[in-house]
Amino acid sequence: MANRPASAPHAAVKPRTRSASGPLRRDPAVRRAELLRSLRDRDEDLALLAHLTAIGVKPLSRYERPLTDPLRSELIALGLSLGVCSRRTEAGGEVEETVFSRHTALIDVYREAFDKQPLRLSPELGRLEGYLFGFPPCCVAAYIDRPYAPNSLSREDQATLFHWACDGCTITPLLLPRYRDALAVVRGA
Repeated sequence: MANRPASAPHAAVKPRTRSASGPLRRDPAVRRAELLRSLRDRDEDLALLAHLTAIGVKPLSRYERPLTDPLRSELIALGLSLGVCSRRTEAGGEVEETVFSRHTALIDVYREAFDKQPLRLSPELGRLEGYLFGFPPCCVAAYIDRPYAPNSLSREDQATLFHWACDGCTITPLLLPRYRDALAVVRGA
C-alpha cells in the first residue's frame, strides 16, 4: 500500500456506474403515487382516507367493507397498520369494518370500544369515534345533538370532508386546505 500513489484507486473499490434498483431502492414519492393510483382506481374514498391517514391529517380511518389482500398490502405499504372490527346492525346482521392508522394503539382503542358492538352509537361512543377519526369536537357535539344540521359550507367542501361540519366551525376551515391538497394528490397520482 505504501508504494501505491495516493491518486491511484484501490483495487477492491469499483465505482458504481448505475444506481441500485428494486423495491428497496425505489423513489418513495414514486412508490407512494403508484400505491395511491392503485387504490384510487378501485375506490377514491379509500385512497383519500389512506393518504390523509398516512400523512397524519387523520389519526385513524375506517373503511366500512372488508378489504381484499391486495388492498391490505397497499395500505401496509403506505405505512399504515390495520385492524378488523365486526359490528352489529339493527336487523341482527354483521358488518366488517377495517380501521387503519399509523399508530396501532389507536386501532386497539377503537377495537376495544366498537368490536361486536351495534352500529348505532351512544353520545359517549360518538364523541370517542369523532376523536379517533380527527373530527373537530364542536362538529361531533353538533352532529350528536342534531345530525346534518345546515351549515355554511359549499356542497363541494362538505363533500370533501369525512365529517359533517357544524355551522360556524373554526376548525374545519383549517382542515379543508389539507383535505383539498390530499384529494389533488390522490387524483393526480
